Amino acid sequence: MNRLIEYLRQHLMIDFQGDLTVAKARELLAGDESRDAKQLLAKIVADKSVEEMMIVLADCLLEPVQRALTDDVMRENIRSYSES
Repeated sequence: MNRLIEYLRQHLMIDFQGDLTVAKARELLAGDESRDAKQLLAKIVADKSVEEMMIVLADCLLEPVQRALTDDVMRENIRSYSES
């Protein structure tokens, strides 16, 4: 089981569902006057796409997510699957 858990953790992929567009991002950031929101909006508008942001974000999140998926969490979810 330990080898399977490690394999699954190492081959984890992060993807985002939904159709996030520049227009939708603009809508979601509307009213947020923070520096971060303004800087992000400027970048995605300049890029004319949110695709690069989503790829980079998924890459950056992968390692923390892999660390958060402890053996116990993985084992519990595998057990739930096998018992269903």
